[in-house]
Amino acid sequence: MLVRHLPAALAIAISLLSLPAAADTAKSTPTAKELIAKSKAEEWRTPDPANLLYMQLPQGRVVIELAPDFTPLHAQNIRTLVREHYFDGLAIIRVQDNFVTQWGDPNDDDDADKSKIKPLGSAKAKLPPEYTRAIDPKLPWTALPDGDVYAPQVGFSEGFPAARDPSSGREWLTHCYGMVGVARDIAPDSGNGNSLYAVIGQAPRGLDRNLAIAGRVIEGMPYLSGLPRGTGALGFYTAAAQRTPIISVRLAADIPPAQRESIQVLRTDSPTFAAIIEAKRNRHDAFYTVPAGKIDLCSIDIPVRSMSIKP
Repeated sequence: MLVRHLPAALAIAISLLSLPAAADTAKSTPTAKELIAKSKAEEWRTPDPANLLYMQLPQGRVVIELAPDFTPLHAQNIRTLVREHYFDGLAIIRVQDNFVTQWGDPNDDDDADKSKIKPLGSAKAKLPPEYTRAIDPKLPWTALPDGDVYAPQVGFSEGFPAARDPSSGREWLTHCYGMVGVARDIAPDSGNGNSLYAVIGQAPRGLDRNLAIAGRVIEGMPYLSGLPRGTGALGFYTAAAQRTPIISVRLAADIPPAQRESIQVLRTDSPTFAAIIEAKRNRHDAFYTVPAGKIDLCSIDIPVRSMSIKP
């Protein structure tokens, strides 16, 4: 269960942001590891099993957390595809260096045999584009104090990097490393979740508000970012043997509890997360002698830990 607000987090964030960029050059800033070691149990959340996907590759398991508050229609359609075993036996079809890893049906490519396309079952073939949503004051929001090139405001909401525009009243998830988007054709309603991609390079923020973002990889990113790059256009594999097969994709809710990943995610509206942001903004130690005094949205990793590891 998500607890929406921690008033103490805002107080700590405001207090930290009032410090000068190089507050104490004689003392090193704490590391994220040191701050996490002092975190409290209530600052961590266990993701809802109904929003967790387990994608099993030959190399290992990739865990993806869906974002139904931002893309509810796509989240539901992806659940349907997963529960009907749509992804089982499909493949990683594209790995473009410094950009994305994409998976889906190889027969859905432009030059493939369309007669062999895997049926979607009871999932919808088209969905309205969920690129943005109305700003919801009930959703937690941890704002970054520094400016952003792509949005009037950026920060974190429910464990996801996000952006918002108060003038239009809209907010959206952003294309940071590890974020999972919905591939589509030219038509805005052509993305249904049967082909997904994960950002594996520098944040392609120009994609924000042009594609739906379904969630974020919270475990197993090396299995996606470390794959051989495709040699075809846009990083597509040109031969079937180059593709990495998908053994299965399952919802954690459909797996016995004993077989689920025991992981927790640091709440992005927690005092510890606020402290991590500030420590990274003004990092100072024997190596970093000049604090930057700023940080961009996609430079902040959201900590994930095993529940078997005591805080």
